[in-house]
Amino acid sequence: MPGGRLTQQERQQIALGLADGLAYAEIARRLDRPTSTVTREVMRNGGPTSYRAESAHRATERRTHRRRQAAPRDPAAPEQLHGRDAEAVREYEETFTAVLMGSGMPTMMSRVMACLTLTDTGSLTAAELVQRLQVSPASISKAVTFLESQGFVRRERDERRRERYIVDDDIWYQSMVASARSTAQIVEIARQGVGVLGPDTPAATRLENVARFLDFVSESIARAAEQARDILHTKAVPPRVDTAEPGAARGQDG
Repeated sequence: MPGGRLTQQERQQIALGLADGLAYAEIARRLDRPTSTVTREVMRNGGPTSYRAESAHRATERRTHRRRQAAPRDPAAPEQLHGRDAEAVREYEETFTAVLMGSGMPTMMSRVMACLTLTDTGSLTAAELVQRLQVSPASISKAVTFLESQGFVRRERDERRRERYIVDDDIWYQSMVASARSTAQIVEIARQGVGVLGPDTPAATRLENVARFLDFVSESIARAAEQARDILHTKAVPPRVDTAEPGAARGQDG
């Protein structure tokens, strides 16, 4: 499997594959690349409907240039703990960010959200985010304000009175519940339209079908989120350390 950065020719093949409606996995197979590479490439460069090979290639060159100019990351950064491959973590963070962007979250908000989510503590200060993402404090402040308004992060003061931004364990539950509430509002409006357009008319029937479908989906999401909520609070189990002597572990006495 080839390594290194995507070439301009490969980006053209990606664009052709998207135009043909191919899945990321199939495009990746044809390029002999990991699916994550193709996913990250597409999502960070406009998404499947707006991806353009030429503009993606130019954008990558610009990012590479900025990265070379940026100060190196702190060698003690969390992503290098636990024997992790720092480069693999960095690439995964880019993929995670790209997928968040593809879901509709703005670029800087996606970068901050991904950065917070991938830390073991689930929290960082503004200064730490500035250092990790190599952006201005103003950009971090704006991104955090947006994420907080959407219920994705919360603020807390640590023992040094520094403001920390935290990815709460319940964030994804609250997100699902908010989505269900939003869908329920569409259901209500659709059913109002049935009365306005008149029962048994094609348009009213369409709206009623939409309302019934979305009503079922929103109720299912809310119910499933409630049932699975405890999963979000599962804690990592520390690896078991066997302190017994090798001989004792086998029942031998030497």
